[in-house]
Amino acid sequence: MMKNVAVVSLGCDKNRIDTEHMLSYLNECGYNITNDYDGAEIIIVNTCAFIGSAREEAVETILEMAEKKKIGSCKKLLVTGCLPQKYSAELVEELTEVDAFLGVNDYDKLVSAIESASKCVHIDGRDRVLVQNRIVTTPRHYAYLSVADGCDNFCTFCTIPSIRGKYRSRRMEDIVDEAKRLVAVGVREIILVAQDVTRYGIDLYGCYALTELLKKLSELDVLWLRLLYCYPELVTDELLNEIAKNDKIAKYIDVPMQHYDDGILKLMNRRSDSSQLERVVKKAKEFGIALRTTFMVGFPTETEEQFERLCEFVERSDIDNVGIFAYSTEEDTPSARLRPRVNRRTKEQRVRALGEIHLKNARRRGEKAVGKVFEVLYEDIDYERGMFVGRTQSNAPDIDSVVYFKADFVDVGELYKVRITDFEDYDLIGEKV
Repeated sequence: MMKNVAVVSLGCDKNRIDTEHMLSYLNECGYNITNDYDGAEIIIVNTCAFIGSAREEAVETILEMAEKKKIGSCKKLLVTGCLPQKYSAELVEELTEVDAFLGVNDYDKLVSAIESASKCVHIDGRDRVLVQNRIVTTPRHYAYLSVADGCDNFCTFCTIPSIRGKYRSRRMEDIVDEAKRLVAVGVREIILVAQDVTRYGIDLYGCYALTELLKKLSELDVLWLRLLYCYPELVTDELLNEIAKNDKIAKYIDVPMQHYDDGILKLMNRRSDSSQLERVVKKAKEFGIALRTTFMVGFPTETEEQFERLCEFVERSDIDNVGIFAYSTEEDTPSARLRPRVNRRTKEQRVRALGEIHLKNARRRGEKAVGKVFEVLYEDIDYERGMFVGRTQSNAPDIDSVVYFKADFVDVGELYKVRITDFEDYDLIGEKV
């Protein structure tokens, strides 16, 4: 049996969790996991297909790994995840270098695909069968925890329901058990993820059960529980109150809004309107909860007036963390049929313009932060700056701003009080008290 397996994980944190289960499954089946792509006998690329840029990255990575079959030790190349789930027929024809394609629910077929003497394709769409364990690939002190898979929201620009299927909550006891295993190996921050975390439980228990889940998880020995991807219309006062009063929950919530104009929101088939978005911003500030969101610009039919309405909202709402991306036309989605489309140059201009507004807000917050003391979770070192790198509970890893600070000595995953002395765009600079 070939032994050394290297896996490239692309895309979101939900994909990372799939990769971690995949690594554990392969390890339990006798394979050695390595990050040496040149020395690996088997290479697996776990792909994302959410937007055009993600698909391009996936194909480029597959071709890069295919070169390892020519000049390295690689004997087998497998492609898994969202890309083959959606485009298997095209990929089989175009990527002849690949030995096997597996969909998002077919990771239990990895071993048979590796050992198969012929090329194979497994895209059957049923619920996945995975081992319970994971090989956590994030830094030891934090990990992502999936509470559900799939999506029932059917936004007109999104392909996730066609790739991942209907919304399916995990049993609460299974989530808690997995969280216990994470805590047992040193995880201090658990980040709850799903395509829509706020919808958790409705399909399984007939009611929204996120708050109950948070209460059970907060009984564990964790520093922070963090919520990503909460839909605006389901961010209730009950949920915000639980975040605000529960010491185990980071004072942070990720609420993808996508736009502000009611006409665009309706065309997107979003279930919220501008008044609900205003409410979420207002309530989050009242409860002292940092807010993160994402906005999409250049959606088909978006006028200059509609874009300006979004800009005005972002400027006055002063949201803590904002991600901005341009609309990407996805085949077989309702939005792909909408006309007129916004040209590429205009979309790029709108991304930059909205980004400048958020940057101005961030700089104003940076000025106000100077002189204040924050608790900072230490995570890394910036050798060029000669400073440690951490983040406050108002920031999620990888996607939000950081705090650079000086100290004599710090331990990864520990909290330290840092006095802010300066700022640089989105990031803060300080020194350990």
